[in-house]
Amino acid sequence: MNKSLLELRNYLEYLKLSGINDLIIKEKEREEHLPDLQDLAQRYRNCTSCKLASGRIKMVYGEGNPHSKLILIGEGPGADENLTGKPFVGRAGQLLTKMLQAISINRKDVYITNVVKCRPPNNRNPQPDEINACLPYLDEQLEIIQPKLLLLLGKVAAESLLREKKSLGKYRESIHFYRDIKTYVTYHPSALLRNPGWKKYAWIDLQKLRDDYKSL
Repeated sequence: MNKSLLELRNYLEYLKLSGINDLIIKEKEREEHLPDLQDLAQRYRNCTSCKLASGRIKMVYGEGNPHSKLILIGEGPGADENLTGKPFVGRAGQLLTKMLQAISINRKDVYITNVVKCRPPNNRNPQPDEINACLPYLDEQLEIIQPKLLLLLGKVAAESLLREKKSLGKYRESIHFYRDIKTYVTYHPSALLRNPGWKKYAWIDLQKLRDDYKSL
């Protein structure tokens, strides 16, 4: 976790122990104390916390609206993302953009990232040590953006954050919480490209997310 965020958390815990339970911070003042996501992306771009760094061309930190109420989280970058440093820019990314448009959400209005920020070799699933090495980056992003909703794309993302061994179908049946943030699970766009018949089920998930998002 970023040092300034850790200091802020410790200070808030101190206030709570002192009997101060309510603290009003103006939005502008809060923003002035938060690190910039683009600055953090530059700071972390040469990360060597796990072995994925050896095959990295560009770290794919994340992209989108830093004030978004919704964050979309995939499992890891692919070949196109590794080249560009941007999340979901290949065929799966194009489908993701269309999925958002179908529920009247503009991609530029949300924030998109992955569980791991560097491409696993041959697009294999990220391994537990790689996930654990990268999770502090994701948790820091969530703490800065403070979204109201998360959408996890695919079983790997769901298992990585929710820490349960379930089928994707079981994950989809329920609303979850990660770091106290309301969390939905649906198919990864790449899975929908391989299995177009699943799109009807993803549409059910997206409509639930849409209704929640529009009520915020």
